[in-house]
Amino acid sequence: MSESLYKLNDAKMRLIGIPLLSLIIPMVLSFDDFRRLSANYMLSVGISFVITVALWEGNRYIIMLMRRIFPNYSQTTKRLLFEAVLALAYTLATTFILDEILCKTFNARTGILLGFRISLLPTLLVYLVYEAIYFFEAWKLNVRKTESLMREGIETQLAVLKNQLDPHFLFNSMNTLAALIDDTNVDAQQYLERLSDVYRYVLVSRSKNTVQLDEEITFLDAYVYLNKIRFRDNLLVEKHISPDTYRQHVTPLSIQMLIENAIKHNIASKDNPLKISIRQEGNQYLVVENNIQEKTILEKSTRVGLQNIINRYSLLTERRVEIIQSSELFTVKIPLISQLV
Repeated sequence: MSESLYKLNDAKMRLIGIPLLSLIIPMVLSFDDFRRLSANYMLSVGISFVITVALWEGNRYIIMLMRRIFPNYSQTTKRLLFEAVLALAYTLATTFILDEILCKTFNARTGILLGFRISLLPTLLVYLVYEAIYFFEAWKLNVRKTESLMREGIETQLAVLKNQLDPHFLFNSMNTLAALIDDTNVDAQQYLERLSDVYRYVLVSRSKNTVQLDEEITFLDAYVYLNKIRFRDNLLVEKHISPDTYRQHVTPLSIQMLIENAIKHNIASKDNPLKISIRQEGNQYLVVENNIQEKTILEKSTRVGLQNIINRYSLLTERRVEIIQSSELFTVKIPLISQLV
């Protein structure tokens, strides 16, 4: 959740709301005194002002504290429950203290239960106003995130599918080509099947914000297979992922982009094979790491890569993509998302 959502920019609201409530509450309780503007009404306004300030500022602090402790949208129910309990306790305690001090001093005791019930009105109004603003700001933030995510997704689709043929034409062509390949040419048949799997996954996943890791890895296996036909044992890809982790989610094509970048920027030869490791780090991150042996002449880039991955994850989770580069290793840690977004 954005830092700005639990920082309350409410100076004007407090300057207007506190005096307004201080005037309205005594007017509602004793309209005759208000109409006559009696001394009793003015005294009630003063007492109401002190009580309103104490309740408003105290409950405002509770709201800020609970937003910091439970900042996520998924924690809304828990946050509201804690706010309700703390608000009632604080209002009861404050009402008791002020009833004992102020009302006794001015000989205007209202009784703790009556005072508590009256005090619930400004408390309820404070919470309604702040929560309404909070949910409206959260809604606007989610709309902006959704729009940004759609933009990033479209850029990824365009980059991945750039210069590609119409999907139906391509698949029909692949089927025709498969029929032309001799049945004894198993390698060619397998290559064509994996190529179809890769392209099919790109088309299916392009409308999704996240995919389950096992789907991404299945696609990745097909992608690596295509590259190993070219590089053979010069490209080594190892995976160390627990079964439970496969149920986590990642952004589609993100791991493939990291593998593609590693192949694009590094030499893969018999004497210096390119080694890529895919492993989990607890249940928070998936780590993609490769040894560095940079090419002197780089292959043509689609200009997608790391920044696109960083942008997409920033819209899905508070955890950030981590990039670590040493003299020998290039490491990227992408957050694992526990539920579908």
